[in-house]
Amino acid sequence: MAIRRRPSEEEEDDINMTPMLDIVFIMLIFFIVTASFTKESGVDINRPSASTAEVQERGNIMVAITDNGQIWVDNRQVDPRALRANIERLHAENPQGSVVIQADKASKNGLLVQVMDAARMAGVYNVSLAAEEQ
Repeated sequence: MAIRRRPSEEEEDDINMTPMLDIVFIMLIFFIVTASFTKESGVDINRPSASTAEVQERGNIMVAITDNGQIWVDNRQVDPRALRANIERLHAENPQGSVVIQADKASKNGLLVQVMDAARMAGVYNVSLAAEEQ
């Protein structure tokens, strides 16, 4: 004769957490997929203001020129000689993307032309300058 033991109270109150964890992971995946990510150039720029400034939705390659002549792409400082290669790499990742140049008010005009030239030599012809709306 087999003796059956009665389950203790601790075993009876066990809650199955698997369905709740499944729902949490599905929600996490949903929010990651639907989140919109903004790209930044990596430094704070004092942009000039313009009365004709427009919001551009598809500026994917952000290039910043600081007031002391530094060029920043993708959160890191880039040498002007390596700028074309960096833009080509980012353009290969997203061929529909455009280049947005964030030049500081006090930056040199020659450096701005150099960045625009590098973008065009990299095959990106949609180049914009960032400005504050008035």
